[in-house]
Amino acid sequence: MIQLSHKAYTLLKKHPFRIASGIRTSTPAVLVRLKYEGVEGFGEASMPPLYGESIASATAFLSKIDLSAFNDPLCTEDILSYINDVVPGNPAVKAAIDIALHDLTGKLLNIPIHQYFGLSARSLPTSKTIGIDRPEIIRKKVNEASKYKYLKVKLGGDNDHAIIEAIRKETDKPLYIDVNQGWKDRNEALEKILWLKEKGAIFIEQPMSKNAFSDMEWLASKSPLPIVGDEGIQRLPDIITAKNFYHGVNIKLMKSTGLREAFIMAMTARKAGLKVLLGCMSETSCAIAAASQLGTLADWIDLDGNLGITNNPFKGHMLKNGLIIQNKLPGIGLKTPQWNKIITNE
Repeated sequence: MIQLSHKAYTLLKKHPFRIASGIRTSTPAVLVRLKYEGVEGFGEASMPPLYGESIASATAFLSKIDLSAFNDPLCTEDILSYINDVVPGNPAVKAAIDIALHDLTGKLLNIPIHQYFGLSARSLPTSKTIGIDRPEIIRKKVNEASKYKYLKVKLGGDNDHAIIEAIRKETDKPLYIDVNQGWKDRNEALEKILWLKEKGAIFIEQPMSKNAFSDMEWLASKSPLPIVGDEGIQRLPDIITAKNFYHGVNIKLMKSTGLREAFIMAMTARKAGLKVLLGCMSETSCAIAAASQLGTLADWIDLDGNLGITNNPFKGHMLKNGLIIQNKLPGIGLKTPQWNKIITNE
């Protein structure tokens, strides 16, 4: 019998994190464990308030889960189809179960999950995120990220130019630009993109509202840089229409309901000629380890969500000089924690 356990948890950030839509110092989360014949699989739901989930909603969802009908955890398709159909929505907590199930599956088969999906392992050059802040703080954060080859820069406030100029006083590293729907005028957005190209930007993520369809279609047709959808790309159906508005998609486990659908999304996107950015929320090393298993499907990697928290209860893949070095451990690659020693901070 598969046993499900969970713990509420709050991820505490090292620095206040500001994007175009607001600022926060913590992120609510729920940690999940699946246990089968003494083998444990771990997962997590990270739930930034922007997406509407909470510890209360996740706990309520988990209370509805009954795995007694499933005697074999290797029947992942049946189990995850059941999980998806219990209640609509709730993608992050569904992802927690999906991650834990894949971790358990890999351990039972004694293989890393990238092999389960038919993928290889490689070192992944992740970007390091720089949130919206004052120029002097931006410069400090850039220097702290000296080991990273790429910087992911949050824009969309009233000081976009000051942020970029502050960065360029410290480094000429290529930049991933994330606007989080912050720009409101498409002509102004295009002007900024032209300027950002000159400043060494690689792509522009979600420059305008996910619902500004005509503006996004216009902007994608004129932009000299790839436009990547994030808030506008949640689950698999969004990939079908993505080429109308974007040149690439940001796939996150917390949006996609986990590894199973994220894998299908990435394969579908690549077949459609879309670039793939593999991203994250503020997360522990559990979800980062899981997402890393799909790394060979991505054109760009942004898996640094575990680096900005102070209370990470898991240990996963090694990070060295801005590279995620995938280990050969079975499952998602966690050094198995002692569940009973993870103390909830709720």
